[in-house]
Amino acid sequence: MKRIYLIILVAFSGFSGIIAQNVDDALRYSQVFYGGTARFMSMGGAFTALGGDMSTLSQNPAGLGVFRSSEISITPQLFHINTESGFNGLSSDYLYNFNLNQAGIVSNLISNKNENGLVALNFGYSFNKTNNLNQSIRIKGIGIESSMADSWADDNSYYNTYYTDLTGVARLAYDAWVMDTITGSGGTSYGTAFSNYGDNSSVYGQSIKRLVSYEGYTGEHAISIGGNFSNKIFFGATLGISRLKYTSHYEHLESTDAFLPSGLKSFTYTDHYENTGTGVSLKLGAIIKPVEALRIGFAFHSPTLYHINEYLYEDMSSNFTDGDHYDYSDTPSRYSYNLRTPFRALFGVAYQVKKIALLSADYEFVDYSTARFSESGDNYDYSFKNEDIKTMLKLASNVRLGAEFRIDKLYLRTGYGYYGKAFKAGEDNQDLSYNSISFGTGFRDKNVSIDFGYTRMMNSQNYIMYYSDAETAAANLDIFKNMFTVTFGYKFGY
Repeated sequence: MKRIYLIILVAFSGFSGIIAQNVDDALRYSQVFYGGTARFMSMGGAFTALGGDMSTLSQNPAGLGVFRSSEISITPQLFHINTESGFNGLSSDYLYNFNLNQAGIVSNLISNKNENGLVALNFGYSFNKTNNLNQSIRIKGIGIESSMADSWADDNSYYNTYYTDLTGVARLAYDAWVMDTITGSGGTSYGTAFSNYGDNSSVYGQSIKRLVSYEGYTGEHAISIGGNFSNKIFFGATLGISRLKYTSHYEHLESTDAFLPSGLKSFTYTDHYENTGTGVSLKLGAIIKPVEALRIGFAFHSPTLYHINEYLYEDMSSNFTDGDHYDYSDTPSRYSYNLRTPFRALFGVAYQVKKIALLSADYEFVDYSTARFSESGDNYDYSFKNEDIKTMLKLASNVRLGAEFRIDKLYLRTGYGYYGKAFKAGEDNQDLSYNSISFGTGFRDKNVSIDFGYTRMMNSQNYIMYYSDAETAAANLDIFKNMFTVTFGYKFGY
């Protein structure tokens, strides 16, 4: 039964730990999809052995040694994402985002006309976007077996949490009458408004709607130096200063037209958090040209060491047939923590068919299970979260293919990318991988160039809305990203 109103005046006992740092966050900031120039994007990002493009400063810095003169380029991009969801019903949503995908400059420090020894030494800077995190998701369906309220009631019943010790969203749900103690349980077991707080069988069939909004990106400021030794060995190093900015916001609404003894008509739960952070990494690379037509590339990326600041809050509101309405919010929280992403190893080969065509292929190795959180002065114990990362994630292989065909001053390009499965077998998203196809064209005349690229990336995944004793409530998402990129380039001293 409903508790007396006096209990609602009990002060919130604090937020229940740092909830936002989890496996999904570690993976989100560890995955790299190598944004860059239109040429780079339209060839699938397969540039480990090619070089000669500013995007390679974030991939294989030895590519900087391929430049023979100073250059500047800028790459705006139109990003479109469409998300189709299925949860006891179908719905879809989309958004557009205009952004700067790349901007950079290469300065030729040493240029030697001799073919032996140090032929060239270059300094370069490029900002390259590594992941566009903008997305809008609309999920609509019917609650057949459960409610999100069950997840809060089940969790706290399992741990025998006394009602005065409830924290976080469970405290909000309790105060908003969405859940309550079961009569005779001693205040440690909980039922929801759908079961009249345990007095009746649950009545479901309610409408469920979740509106999700993600905003942000990860990007890298690559400060590099690279050289050319005898036109046979190209080498380079990059100091990467990474920046992340991410906002996650969702509103979960459940409403019913059925008569419930509790009188509940609807409730809305809001979850919001923001991450901002800066990280540093070191990248080393080499390209070997054993014969004129063949290039072999290698690169190593150290882990990126992020310091992340977090801001989060939760809200709960409820409406009842007797006209009662309740609104509760927790006190916004701020945290700081560190994240170490996995190292990466890259290998690539490229073959030039006279002056007619280029063919390239990349293989990338990354073990996501080695990502680690650590405290940043608050002595929080991240061992359990790190054990989850180790248990749930695994080694993944990424493959990229690219081709370029030249017709006088016109270039035609295509590419393909596969980013492998990061979750171990048995996990909810064990089959999550990404596929991309790309096309593009370019025009180069003396010191001016303009390139156009189109990339389509596709993936399917399970979006877990909540867990309860009755079911794992998950929506199936099919996600399609379309990226339209244009690069304007200028070469000095042509």
